[in-house]
Amino acid sequence: MVKYKRILLKLSGESLMGEQNYGIDTNRLTEYAEQITELVAKGVQVGIVIGGGNIFRGLSGATKGFDRVKGDQMGMLATVINSLALNSALQAAGTKTKVFTSIRMEPVGEFYSKDKAIEALVGGEVVIISGGTGNPYFTTDTASALRGIEIEAEIMLKGTRVDGIYSADPEKDSNATKFEKISFDEIYNRNLKIMDLTATTLCKENNLPILVFNMDEKGNLEKVINGESIGTIVHN
Repeated sequence: MVKYKRILLKLSGESLMGEQNYGIDTNRLTEYAEQITELVAKGVQVGIVIGGGNIFRGLSGATKGFDRVKGDQMGMLATVINSLALNSALQAAGTKTKVFTSIRMEPVGEFYSKDKAIEALVGGEVVIISGGTGNPYFTTDTASALRGIEIEAEIMLKGTRVDGIYSADPEKDSNATKFEKISFDEIYNRNLKIMDLTATTLCKENNLPILVFNMDEKGNLEKVINGESIGTIVHN
């Protein structure tokens, strides 16, 4: 028995780089596709949102002279590239998929709507929602929260390169302690930067719990779905 029947999986663009400094590591992409395919085989309905930081990040582009709106739009397109790459890897693994885009760009992907996304999920397809929210000034974390709420996911799984949430950066502070569970209010009070405040507030107000875990350790995604105690749960 799996613990969650419908999830929203948030993947960072940076994680797709693997050991590279830029772009997409095909080995990492294949590993992710294999892990996601295992969930589908268990009957889990999977929605996915991917960042674009391995290609272009709008906010950092703005600091280098790009117009913020244009920079964010470039970042949205980067998420589409990553989504198409993951879509291809999943299909190669024998998994049915559907790519949605938050701005119209058929035939690259179907224009997103909640009803069509849920219909695809119920039909056994992995739904990859690209393009962020379709608006500048909103991160892909916020897009993940929004889409997770819209598709009525039971939980948002935030796959990162660390194994949970710590009281401080464990790479810089040897005294940093890991939380097994932490409330949204404590995230605010401690000023922990797990996601931007807009995303965190959306999850809090709509009672969508978040589980932060290390996606790069193969098998962890299946452990999460099976209810094993890994990562950190953020809750009301």
